[in-house]
Amino acid sequence: MSSRLSIATRGSALALWQANHVRDRLIAAAPGLEVELVIIKTKGDKILDVPLARVGGKGLFVKEIEEALVDGRADLAVHSMKDVPAELTEGLIMAAVSEREDPRDALCTTDGTRLEGLAPGARVGTSSPRRSCQIMAARPDLETAPLRGNVPTRLQKLDDGKYDAIVLAAAGLVRLGRADRISQHFEPTECLPAVGQGALGLETRAADDATIDLVRRAIHHDRDATRVAAERAFLSRMGGGCETPVAAFATYDGDELVLDAMVGRLDGTEILRAHRRGDPGDASEIGELAADDVLSRGAGAIIEELIEAARSAD
Repeated sequence: MSSRLSIATRGSALALWQANHVRDRLIAAAPGLEVELVIIKTKGDKILDVPLARVGGKGLFVKEIEEALVDGRADLAVHSMKDVPAELTEGLIMAAVSEREDPRDALCTTDGTRLEGLAPGARVGTSSPRRSCQIMAARPDLETAPLRGNVPTRLQKLDDGKYDAIVLAAAGLVRLGRADRISQHFEPTECLPAVGQGALGLETRAADDATIDLVRRAIHHDRDATRVAAERAFLSRMGGGCETPVAAFATYDGDELVLDAMVGRLDGTEILRAHRRGDPGDASEIGELAADDVLSRGAGAIIEELIEAARSAD
């Protein structure tokens, strides 16, 4: 491998934290390696006044970065795994998955109020149909409203009084040193996390054996990668997009891998859940069987209705 390596990353504070974290791990694993960051402004970063589902989904944060790998402008990309679509661009591979940071969702308010303490009609900001679905299921008397922008921008919108509360990934707040803004952690039993939430994914060209070997030595975490594999298998089989409230979260119970998953309606009036467990070596099969469980109970019709509604909104 060359003594130089370039990492493609978005330019937000969180993305840069993640890229620099990976950079430090790579240099520790290969002393003398020079690592350059290549900042890519994605379509998802440019369009901030429209919900993600209306402009193509969370893959908008990944597509341009993958193009930089394909055309050779970068050797490696660092992603939040929750932002990575089920299918990667041809010729690329997710070479490593990091140890997981706190995977939970977090409620932020200006005065420490928890979800149960919000007044009826309170406005809760979130960019995620998955979060909206589960919040509305727990508190149908609240209003959820679209929230876009990077983490500091979202917190500022809360402080400016545009929302009574907002929901963010705890991992991003922790990584940016803003865990003090968390009023409440949602346990997975309360709000099932996004697929891969809290984990970083390192993507590179499938033929770049040297880079694959380095990133696996530097940062790959087998147990958490197995958890994410089960979750992503569920996502892939479901075939839903960013407009669909889909979630999956895998844990370990002794030597067994346990997966909880769900799909629901945006307003939280219907949520279909699946629970599967088995050998970690069968992670993908566990995810696929969980998807089959909810699909057999009508999840496909829910997804089709949501996709059609998103199209109609355009």
